[in-house]
Amino acid sequence: MAFSRRGFRQRTLGRVACAAVWGIWVSVASTASAAPVALNVVDVAGNLALTQKGFEAFRDKYPDLVSRITFTNAPAPQLPGKIKAMQAAGRSDIDIVLTGTDALAAGIQQNLWQRLLPDYSARLPGVLDKYAPNVRAMQELSKGYGLAVTFMPAGPLVEYNPAKVTTPPKTPAELLAWCKANPGKLIYARPANSGPGRTFLMGLPYLLGDKDPHDPIKGWDKTWAFLKELDTCIPYYPGGTSAVMKELGEGSRDMTVTVTGWDINPRALGIVPASFKVQSFDRFTWVNDAHYMVVPKGVSKEKMDVIVKLINFMLEPAQQALTYDDGYFYPGPAVKDVPLSAAPAKSQETIAKYGRPEYAKLIADFPHAVPLDATAMVAAFQKWDAEIGSQKSK
Repeated sequence: MAFSRRGFRQRTLGRVACAAVWGIWVSVASTASAAPVALNVVDVAGNLALTQKGFEAFRDKYPDLVSRITFTNAPAPQLPGKIKAMQAAGRSDIDIVLTGTDALAAGIQQNLWQRLLPDYSARLPGVLDKYAPNVRAMQELSKGYGLAVTFMPAGPLVEYNPAKVTTPPKTPAELLAWCKANPGKLIYARPANSGPGRTFLMGLPYLLGDKDPHDPIKGWDKTWAFLKELDTCIPYYPGGTSAVMKELGEGSRDMTVTVTGWDINPRALGIVPASFKVQSFDRFTWVNDAHYMVVPKGVSKEKMDVIVKLINFMLEPAQQALTYDDGYFYPGPAVKDVPLSAAPAKSQETIAKYGRPEYAKLIADFPHAVPLDATAMVAAFQKWDAEIGSQKSK
C-alpha cells in the first residue's frame, strides 16, 4: 500500500484536533465540577446569633466556592433522628450543624457525624493550637467529630428579681428552701434543650459533693434526690430557655438558674429587666460550654472541600471577634488572643452596659470542668426526662 504523506498529515491533524477538543471538554467539565456549592446550615444551639455574619463573610469573599448559604433553626433533641432518617434514605440535605454538647453527644452516640480530626488534619493546620486550655478541654469532648467555634465558662448561676428576692441562695440547700417557701416562682428548662438547664444539672454533683460528677447513673445519688425534692415546688419545665426568660421578664417567676450568656443577652434585648441580679453558689465549679461545627455523614467531597476551608475561616480572629455579639455566649471566642477590644463597637457597648464586673474574678477564682461525655450526657438527659420532667415538661 502506498504511503501518503498527505493522508498521514490529515490523520495527524485530525488526532490533534480531537485531542484539543477533548482537552477543552475536560477543562470545561473540570470547571463545571468545581462550580460554587450551596450549603445548608442547621443551628440547634442559637449559635447563628454569634456566627452568621462570619458565614456570610465567607460567602461574600469566596463567591467562586459558595453560591449561597441557607440558615435554619431546629430543636436539638429532634435533629439526630431527622439526620439518621435522611442518612438511611441515602439523602444529604444538611451540610453543617451548629450544636452545643447536647446534639453533639447524641450524634456521636448514633454515629451520625463525619470525623474531622484526624481525618482532615492536614487541611486544618494548627487548629488545636488555636484553643486556650479550657477550650481545648471542651474540644476533646468532640472526639474529633466537631470543632469548637464559640466558648462560654457557663455556670451554674442563679438569676433573680431583686425586688422579690432579698436574700438570694448561695447553696443548693438555700435554693431548695427558697423554692419551697415560694412555690411556683422558680423555674428552669428541660436540660436536653437548654444550656442553663443542663449546666445546672451537671453542676449539682460538684455542689452537692456527689461520688462521681462524671457518672450520672452510679455517681449522682445526691443530685437525683435533690432534683426530685426541688421538683415539688416547680410548676413545670419549659422546652427551652427562651420561654424561661420570657416568664422571668414578665414577672410570673422570680428566679431561675442561668449561665453567663443567658444572663447578659436577655437583659440587653429587654426581655429581662436590666436590674435583675445573679448570684454564684459558694464553692462552685464552672461547667464550661461550647458550640461546635459538625458535618453529617454523606456530605459530598465537593462540599467537604469547601466546608474545610469555611471551618478554617470561622476560626480566624476577625470572625471570632464577631462572636462577642450581644453577650449571648459570653465571652464567645473559642480561639486565643481575641480581646473584647477587637469586637464590633456595638458588642463592646452592650457588654460594658449589661455585663457583670464580677464575672472576670469568678472565672479566674473558681475551678473549671468539662461537661459529661457523649454517652454519659445522653444517659443523664434520659434519666432526667424519665424521673424528673416526664409529668411536667411542656
